[in-house]
Amino acid sequence: MNWQPRLLESLGEVSKLARPFKRDINFLGHRRILFIISGLMIIATCILLPLRGLNFGIEFVGGSSMEFKDTGGLSIETMRETFNDADIASPIIQTSIDARTGAAGFIVRVPITDAQEASQAADRVVAALELNPEQVEVSTINPSWGAAVTQTSLLAFGVAMLLIIIYIAFRFEYKMGISSVISLIHDLVIIVGIYSLSGREVSPNVIAALLTIMGYSLYDSVVVFHRVNDNMGSTANHSFITVSNHSINQVLMRTINTTLAAMIPVVAMLFFGGETLRDFAFAMTIGLVLGPYSSIAIAAPIYALWKQREPKYKKQYEKFGEGMDVFTTAEQLGE
Repeated sequence: MNWQPRLLESLGEVSKLARPFKRDINFLGHRRILFIISGLMIIATCILLPLRGLNFGIEFVGGSSMEFKDTGGLSIETMRETFNDADIASPIIQTSIDARTGAAGFIVRVPITDAQEASQAADRVVAALELNPEQVEVSTINPSWGAAVTQTSLLAFGVAMLLIIIYIAFRFEYKMGISSVISLIHDLVIIVGIYSLSGREVSPNVIAALLTIMGYSLYDSVVVFHRVNDNMGSTANHSFITVSNHSINQVLMRTINTTLAAMIPVVAMLFFGGETLRDFAFAMTIGLVLGPYSSIAIAAPIYALWKQREPKYKKQYEKFGEGMDVFTTAEQLGE
């Protein structure tokens, strides 16, 4: 039977294709630099939030939304001047396109929580622009409803974090679960900082995107941890942190390919979708970039350092140190 050598040779060729680099990239060897980069981004968020805050949508703080349809060649500047002349403060104006007719229009959000007052304000704008009353629709959201949305969103995040820890602890071990949650919190904090810096509106679509991002980020971390778990038997000749670094390199191309494949439709939505899709796509784009980064820069090194303190792996570290480029080919770890 000579099929076994040929099969092993074929598997070796597949493994080489999966890892195009002859030597491992020393991710964990540069963990301090990665920690500093992440720390600076988190500090920047903590500085930005008190200074700029977040631009919450009316779904969270209450207010009214006015949708103007088929407005022709009216510009945002004209709409803004008209609202100012009508004594309507702080309008948030966005362009819109009717999906059915392709007609241009506007969606304007104003901090008016009284339905009658909002309707009267819309009538003043319609009269000033010489539009028909049928061309505007007004919807008002009470602040109490916004508070309920906020509480529900926070509850969803909390439950998701808890379930992540439970699942990974059951599937692997609790240290992996906690490391993954720290990585997720890292991603969410940075996303909040980007929204504070950009001034983009935080809407329920953004919350939905953040929950979706948690799934992508968790997927990246689980892929890395699954490989680390498979390679734990190789710590007899290497330190745990070395094996962890090698595990990251083993799944690196898979992570890159998965991220790029997911980015294509999201970027298409960001550039060619309507405002609602763009809100969702903007948060998703940031999350898809941060997910793989945090898995490598946060989740993996925290877990590796935590495990490295265990007596068994501490002895291996003292014996072998951080020989990060000791793996020069995929076959050296039994791939």
